[in-house]
Amino acid sequence: MDNARFNSQLAFILELDHLKNIYRRTYVLHEDRRENDAEHSFHLAIMACVLAEHARQKVDVLRTVKMVLIHDVVEIDAGDTYCYDTEGYKTKAAREQKAADRLFALLPEDQCREYRGLWEEFEARETPEAKFANALDRVQPLLLNFKKGGISWKEHDVRAEQVTARNCGITDDGSEVIGQLAAEIIETAKQEGMLL
Repeated sequence: MDNARFNSQLAFILELDHLKNIYRRTYVLHEDRRENDAEHSFHLAIMACVLAEHARQKVDVLRTVKMVLIHDVVEIDAGDTYCYDTEGYKTKAAREQKAADRLFALLPEDQCREYRGLWEEFEARETPEAKFANALDRVQPLLLNFKKGGISWKEHDVRAEQVTARNCGITDDGSEVIGQLAAEIIETAKQEGMLL
């Protein structure tokens, strides 16, 4: 057995435990608390399996699952930048690149290339898998926030135009059905006063 390889893999796995302590702005449905990155990634992985038939193009489900499980790993170092935080977005890419450099380097070289490549593919949103993964990543917090009465939108004075701009092109690009769901949620949230 290659102990150095195994130890590198364990180091990465143990580092990922930090995802349980990166809290997002989205609330879980059945408690009065925000979800963490590990819960978010798990939820997206299940969604990728269950909803794959609704992807705009045929997708490799395992590749998509790996992508959504890895997509927020960089937040261990970079933190979670709230999607409507315009100031935070100015430094987000640089912070996340630096985090990717450190975190993926914990892995053996071949796995470093694979997982860093999946993260970069997700960010680029060019492949069918990345488009579908991004659609899931956008609609999951939208759906949870809507089901919680728009709590996070209200806490942060989020406007309907902001939610529309963030969701409508990207969700539809990955899945027509998910794009329609996002548009319906946003319209209903406006009508019900959840969004400014």
